[in-house]
Amino acid sequence: MSDTAYESTRDRVEHYFDRTATAAWERLTSDAPVSRIRATVRAGRDRMRATMLSRLPRDLSGARVLDAGCGTGQMTAALAERGAEVVAVDISPSIVALAERRLPPACRNRVRFVAGDMLDDGHGRFDHVMAMDSLIYYGERDVAAALARLAPRVGGRIVFTVAPRTPLLMAMWSAGRLFPRGDRSPTMVPHAPTALSRAADRAGVPGRLSEVTRVSSGFYISSCLELAP
Repeated sequence: MSDTAYESTRDRVEHYFDRTATAAWERLTSDAPVSRIRATVRAGRDRMRATMLSRLPRDLSGARVLDAGCGTGQMTAALAERGAEVVAVDISPSIVALAERRLPPACRNRVRFVAGDMLDDGHGRFDHVMAMDSLIYYGERDVAAALARLAPRVGGRIVFTVAPRTPLLMAMWSAGRLFPRGDRSPTMVPHAPTALSRAADRAGVPGRLSEVTRVSSGFYISSCLELAP
C-alpha cells in the first residue's frame, strides 16, 4: 500500500462525507422521499446490504464483526440484531454520530462506534469483516494492501464491495450523473475481480478472493466480493 496515496484518498473521503454531503446521505439512507435517481441508489444499496449479510451466519451471537466504513449504520444495526458484537468504524465523525443516534436502543450494548481509519490494527481481531462501499475509491494496490492488513486479524470472511468495470457504469461515472454536482462523491475506481484477485495474491493475502454477485439498480452498480479462508 502506498501510504501517501491511501491517506490522500482517505482524506478526500472524510472531507466529502463529513463536510459536504452528510445531509444528502442522511436523507438517502432514511425513509424520506428522494429523487428518482436517488431512489435507484437507495434500492441498490438495500439489495447489496442484504446480499452481503447473506454471506454470514444468521445467528452471530458471540461473533465479533468489524463494520469497516459503517456509514449511517444500517449494516451495523443488522449485524447487532443478529447478535454480533460490532465495532463500527467510519472516517467521518459526523456520519458516525448519525449512525450512533439511529442505532436501535436494544442494540446499543453490542456496538462500539469509532471515528477513524477502518484499517487501524488497534481495532483488534474479528470473526468477520463487512466493508460496504468503503473501498470503492481506492486503486487496485491499495485494495489488495487493505485486505493484506485485515486478513491476518480475521478468522472468517471479509465481504466487501467494489465498483465493477462495466461500460454502463463508466459512462455514468464519466458524465458525473451519480449525484448532483454539489454533493458528488470522490472518484470511484472500477475493478475487475480477476485483476483484484491477482493483486491480492501478489500482496500475500491469504485465502480465496471471489466475486459473489453484482447488483445493478439504475444508478447503483456494485460488485460484492468475498475473501474466505
